[in-house]
Amino acid sequence: MAKQDELVFLPLGGVGEIGMNLALYGYGPPEHRQWIMVDCGVTFPGPDLPGVDLVLPDIRFLASERKNLKAIIITHAHEDHYGALADLWPGLNVPVYASGFTAGLLEAKRNFEKATIGEVPVTPFKAGDAINVGPFSIEGVAVNHSIPEPMSLMIRTPAGNVIHTGDWKIDHEPSLGPLTDETRFRQLGDEGVLALMCDSTNALRDGVSPSEKDVSESLRKIIENAEGRVAITTFSSNVGRIRTVAEAAEAAGREVLLLGSSLKRVVNVAQDIGLMEGVKPFISEDEYGYIPRDKVVVILTGSQGEARAALAKLSRDEMRNVAFAAGDIVVFSSRAIPGNEKAIQDIKNGLVEQGVHIITDTEALVHVSGHPRRNELQRMYEWTRPKIVVPVHGEATHLTAHKELAEQSGIAIVPRVRNGDILRLAPGPVEVIGEAPHGRIYKDGSLIGDFDEMGIGERKKLSYVGHVAVNVVLDARYDIVGDPDLVSIGLPVYDDEGEEMEDTLFDAAISAIESIPRARRKDIDMLQEAVRRAIRAAANHAWGKKPVVTAFVTKV
Repeated sequence: MAKQDELVFLPLGGVGEIGMNLALYGYGPPEHRQWIMVDCGVTFPGPDLPGVDLVLPDIRFLASERKNLKAIIITHAHEDHYGALADLWPGLNVPVYASGFTAGLLEAKRNFEKATIGEVPVTPFKAGDAINVGPFSIEGVAVNHSIPEPMSLMIRTPAGNVIHTGDWKIDHEPSLGPLTDETRFRQLGDEGVLALMCDSTNALRDGVSPSEKDVSESLRKIIENAEGRVAITTFSSNVGRIRTVAEAAEAAGREVLLLGSSLKRVVNVAQDIGLMEGVKPFISEDEYGYIPRDKVVVILTGSQGEARAALAKLSRDEMRNVAFAAGDIVVFSSRAIPGNEKAIQDIKNGLVEQGVHIITDTEALVHVSGHPRRNELQRMYEWTRPKIVVPVHGEATHLTAHKELAEQSGIAIVPRVRNGDILRLAPGPVEVIGEAPHGRIYKDGSLIGDFDEMGIGERKKLSYVGHVAVNVVLDARYDIVGDPDLVSIGLPVYDDEGEEMEDTLFDAAISAIESIPRARRKDIDMLQEAVRRAIRAAANHAWGKKPVVTAFVTKV
């Protein structure tokens, strides 16, 4: 190792937030570092981003480093770890390594959204495999999580070994493998681990996560004891739970209906790679109405309150062939992602109005997280014995709690890292040595851009104050010809005196022109600005708000 060669860690997403995970590892001198990328995820927009479909990490840092990026490795196929890959890969065009399940979901998503995303060539890579790219040797290590084929990564470099855990937990009786490979992690600890980059999602929770087997047993009892229909909403990627529910339904003499395009895509991929063998075929929507209420189970999307998902439509009684009745049961086999609580509650209220009984994880063990609690984190420290622990995958409260736990557990070096920080791991002091450009970009329809490029700021204004467009026509002597054309969108119909708002604004536009001497009306730009200001002022006087105004003055 040359003296100036350094091993650095650079998160561009997922550190200081939930979702949008993207980590870079660099090795070499600062001016010639070679990089690998681990994961390339999205997060989902809230109401503060009207019209935005997805939020992606800003990878402009890689614009100048593109030639030095050697590979992208995906740890698993959750959207917050792989969802941005199809949109960002064309600008990178480097080898991608991922599991068969992840590759299958990428292809299924491409077929579903073929108008907006292209093909990403994937080289198969799974737990137990090893690849060599540049100065890096990467080994996949089996872990358990709430999706098929997850893995941690052992990243070997001349400066030391790093374990990137990805998402994981310890579950000795999962509904779907693999088990977290304690033996291999202990062996890696014996080999020597410089740094452990570790999941912090549940760092605030004491103890050990319950087993998926206990959830399966609880769901089985609910299905067996139900007198009417049972509907279970869960994350579409949780193939183990989907399989468990299907098996429990069959044991209770019930048929199973799948609702939701994402759920069906996941199940199709799981079937293709053999994860649904032995599961009875699912029924179609057309068959649903002919099956007795006590002989059917529905597995469906919508656990996070998504307005267009199957559960939301059912809560509004908007589906053609499927409906619930009083006495049916809906089980939320999921946790509420922060920010989704209001939307989820709206769906629950709609279901309750129909007489449906709701079961959540506060009433029964119907969900368990796929992330490690504090005792599990400590076991990972014991297995791998790292010199450095870097808390990742979490908001500030999670990262801080994880840092405190690691320090209490005897880890000597636990640096504070956030998105954009360039952390030197070796050689020399472990410290943040710089900051890279980072942030968020937005997918809106088929386009991707930053906040200003996508017009999000203006769109937010429109969502609050509406828009007025007006066109005033002047003749050769700069007098107004006819009546101005005025269209308002999103404004109140009447003003504070009961007059029609458009009439009030119409008068303001005419007055703005007539108040300017004819000799000065040759400046069309000045006239347009005068009309714009007059309409905004009139609206503010009548309404208390200033709309977005587009004014045109045309001379004929």
